[in-house]
Amino acid sequence: MSTPHQSLQRTEATARRDLLEVEHYDVALDLTGEDTFASTTTIDLSSRGGSTFLDLKPTAVASVRLDGRELDVDLLERGRFPLDLSEGRHRLEVVATMPFRNDGEGLHLHVDPADGRRYVYGMSFMDAAPTIFACFDQPDLKAPYTFHVRAPHEWTVVGNAPGEQVEPGVWEFATTPPLSTYFVTLVAGPYHLIHDEHDGIPLGLSARQSLAGALEADAEELLTVTKACFDEFHRLFGIRYPFGNYHQAFVPEFNAGAMENPGCVTFRDPLVFSSRVTRGVRIQRATTVAHEMAHQWFGNIVTPQWWDDLWLNESFAEYMGNRVTADVTEFSDAWTHNAYRRRQWGLNADQRPSTHPVAGNGAVDATAALQDFDGISYAKGSSILKQLNARMGDDVFFAGTIDHFDRHRFGNATMHDLFDSWTRAGAQGLDDFTSAWLRTAGPDVLAWDRASGTVLRTPPAEHPAERTHAFRAAVARHDAWELTPVTVSAPATPFVPEADAVVLDPYEETWAATTIDDASLRALTTLLPTTEDAALRAGAWNSVRTGFALGQVHPDRVVALASATVPTETNDDALATVVPWILRTVVGLSPRPHEVLQSLHLATVERVETAPAGSTLQLAAFQSAIASSADPEHVRAWLAGQVPTGIELDVDLRWALHVRLAALGSTTKEELDAALADEPTARSRVEHARAVASLPHAWAKQWAWERFTGAADVPNYELEAAGLGMWRAGQEELTEPYVAQFFDALPTLPQVHSGWVLGTAIRSFFPFTSCTQETVDRAHALASQDLDPTVRRNLVDHTYDLECRLATRRLVEGGSSA
Repeated sequence: MSTPHQSLQRTEATARRDLLEVEHYDVALDLTGEDTFASTTTIDLSSRGGSTFLDLKPTAVASVRLDGRELDVDLLERGRFPLDLSEGRHRLEVVATMPFRNDGEGLHLHVDPADGRRYVYGMSFMDAAPTIFACFDQPDLKAPYTFHVRAPHEWTVVGNAPGEQVEPGVWEFATTPPLSTYFVTLVAGPYHLIHDEHDGIPLGLSARQSLAGALEADAEELLTVTKACFDEFHRLFGIRYPFGNYHQAFVPEFNAGAMENPGCVTFRDPLVFSSRVTRGVRIQRATTVAHEMAHQWFGNIVTPQWWDDLWLNESFAEYMGNRVTADVTEFSDAWTHNAYRRRQWGLNADQRPSTHPVAGNGAVDATAALQDFDGISYAKGSSILKQLNARMGDDVFFAGTIDHFDRHRFGNATMHDLFDSWTRAGAQGLDDFTSAWLRTAGPDVLAWDRASGTVLRTPPAEHPAERTHAFRAAVARHDAWELTPVTVSAPATPFVPEADAVVLDPYEETWAATTIDDASLRALTTLLPTTEDAALRAGAWNSVRTGFALGQVHPDRVVALASATVPTETNDDALATVVPWILRTVVGLSPRPHEVLQSLHLATVERVETAPAGSTLQLAAFQSAIASSADPEHVRAWLAGQVPTGIELDVDLRWALHVRLAALGSTTKEELDAALADEPTARSRVEHARAVASLPHAWAKQWAWERFTGAADVPNYELEAAGLGMWRAGQEELTEPYVAQFFDALPTLPQVHSGWVLGTAIRSFFPFTSCTQETVDRAHALASQDLDPTVRRNLVDHTYDLECRLATRRLVEGGSSA
């Protein structure tokens, strides 16, 4: 086990920024090694005189020289090398050996199981850059970079700036504009490349050779979206993309959806579709492409000074990505997709004890800041920016953002800087808005009380605020919907429609946790199947999901609504989000889980049969039918090829069937191993891990557990899949012994996993099926101890979720009627 590195404190960052100006990085990497690579960094800087430290996380250090003078390499401790700098200019030269990693951070090395080829990419985000090159790792010490790379001759190397191969295996890159350390990347390997150009901007796509055919098939769609978004961002901002080439690299085992590195954006390569996918998945990819393009302005031209303003990156990119995708691409229903995929993510995060303001989130260090890349910074922030845009209007909104970009070009800024720009552009009343919406955590709960004829507004007790909500309510009378404007500015607002059902804010015009009354919920079982407005259906489901999370809706009522609506559902996002949520969260809390599961399964099968053959709607329904099936013989028949017309068994569907058979205890490890041998792809390897961990056998749970403890060292995707497969409803007798082991392991888990993967390990292995007061009490007792911030945040979040499940179980056991 290793000693965890120190995470940069905000106070330390401020002191270092006051001391230093970094003028240039020159980085030379030799990527021809097996497990490590050589890294030589030369940093030109100016100092005001004083003591500070360099960030460096190597496997070995050969030398550190300051102005030509050798320093003692043994001074390096926990990722920091101390420096005493006189006033004036200095040159630092560091020669080190760095580790190739398999956790999606630093310089990640992947060996493709399909063909044995090696691939590398850089992820410098949040404490990871110092495992690639020596640096001053904080967002407000920007500098230009010049890279020199030696790589195997058959490799191509792409970076933040245009580069060329000057001799076999030797690559030289142009100097970048000033970049924060966390933007620096290289993508190197025998990647399949596609080149294009638009409006003077060289475009590129790349993916592993085993995905070459899939990338070629997807290239037209990807490039069409990219070009349309560039045109729209140029129109809206009036500032051209300033980073030269725009390469989009689809890389293996990437933790996030994507990373906005200037000149070379990296994406997780499951976004290159080697199997058929739903329309919703295509929308997700398009919005991700647009999101990362928005970052080229919000984040890359102007970067937050510190992580407490990370919303200046993510909330804006989320809002602009959805908006531009909906406005200028074929995916005009992007906001409906957002309602199904992102709204609850944000609301759930905002209702947990770990909630934080959108802005000024109190990020005391980089590790704490990493926890705030969550549904609040993305989904909630986006929703509030949408409200702010509606309040200002486009003219003021974009005039202010353009002023912000111009004033702080290639520099750093704060929220106050942006709001000053908006004020100069003509915005008024921003202080009150900022206080109520951006600086106060937690959502108001909005509920229509049918008996009193009022909309009740309940702010979170821990975070009171006076917020006015303006939205449309959908009111159903005699099987027809009407929209009624509502303004809620008091704890109780009169609202007395004659209605069979009322859905508050179905179009997400405010940020609030809206619930639904019991009579409306009953009426939805007949209303929603004939409702053609997809956004209204999404809003109704979000009210149901919120009500269930708050312990107000019986699980059987949820399944009854789904069983009634799935057979006529026309949006595959509904099937691909609502059904998995019900299977994972709702069914196990029903007093009759087998019956409600069968009801839901029959509804999905009906939709498979009635959906247009070959449609993505049919595909989504079939995926749901697989996941909800309790009949191993039926699943085996599908696996043998006895599938409905329009369904083709590709690698994703075959593994979905294998995983389901595993969860049902109707396959063996030998059969799963044989399936992996037949299709030895990266995707297969991940799904194989999920399937093995899902088997209802003690050895399978131990197999999964070894990945959590680090006894078996596996890449990040396989670690996550093993955890999600391990904890299966109905297998509690096998998993219950691991509950105590899970909590016992948490205090020292940062010595096994780090960074992003530490959070992934805790989330995927959290014992969510152990829905008992004893488990909750054990979690609370541990949370009171001194824990790593990542461990504490994930423990607190998932304990709260478990408490909500326990409250619903008690509601059911108490005899609440469905």
